[in-house]
Amino acid sequence: MSTPSLSAPPIRRLTPRDLQVCADLSEDRGWPREEHKWGLLLSAGTGYGIDAPDGNGLMGAYVVTQYGPPGRPALAAIGMVLVAERYARQGVGRRLMQNAVEEAGSIPLTLHATPNGRPLYEQLGFQVIGRAEMVMGHFAPAGGPKSQTDVATRPATAEDLTSILRLDTEVFGHDRMHVITRLPAFTDQLRVAEADGEIVGYAGAWPNMATHVVGPLVARDTETAKALISSLGAGTDRPLRTDIDVRHEELLAWVKENGLESVAFNAVMAYGMPELPGDWTRRFAPLTVAAG
Repeated sequence: MSTPSLSAPPIRRLTPRDLQVCADLSEDRGWPREEHKWGLLLSAGTGYGIDAPDGNGLMGAYVVTQYGPPGRPALAAIGMVLVAERYARQGVGRRLMQNAVEEAGSIPLTLHATPNGRPLYEQLGFQVIGRAEMVMGHFAPAGGPKSQTDVATRPATAEDLTSILRLDTEVFGHDRMHVITRLPAFTDQLRVAEADGEIVGYAGAWPNMATHVVGPLVARDTETAKALISSLGAGTDRPLRTDIDVRHEELLAWVKENGLESVAFNAVMAYGMPELPGDWTRRFAPLTVAAG
């Protein structure tokens, strides 16, 4: 009897019931299990996976999060592209990504690529359009709390959600209500920055293993972004981690002066569009690189 081809098992849609096997797949590749993040992605987005022929978990998986009007997505982000170690370098990742491109049709795609994943994405037609720098560490104001910005921030309330959604759509370029409305439950902290009674920025901090990830981080300017990070850092004993667009040089220099260190660089890539929509000058960090 011949050995079945690795391309034979079908690609199926994942559901929140697949959370544990997705976390197992992350752990298999040496990533944190990230069950909290997987839970968000599998509920706000659509996961795809290939069941292992031996019945032991998944051969590979990825998640797509779509943005835009309901039923008429205008942008999709690909994330969590993973292949189990025992099936690595056997074409599984390529098959998954080809499926992602085919399923998208005419919808533009974006993703954050590690150096290891970038060659495959380039072969499939993705172009590098930017870079993000991951920084991590305990936030420790270099000059003490009094040295930080005077921009006012406060915890977000339910009444702020409409304003947050309006600002987010303006900055991101597409409606992502189905993600943003999950932030109050997903984050441990959700804060807004105000000026003259208007919300001019917002940011969340959500738990990821031993850290708090800062994201999304949307702000009218760098000083507002600093104020939001400062307020989030003051509210946790965990290290902060975030992925900042490298064009925000002043903010990157500032976080490094205040306890965070560079960990890695990822390429921001796109398929079917020359650049991301929206206003990058006010988009400092994503909710997670897995969701664009």
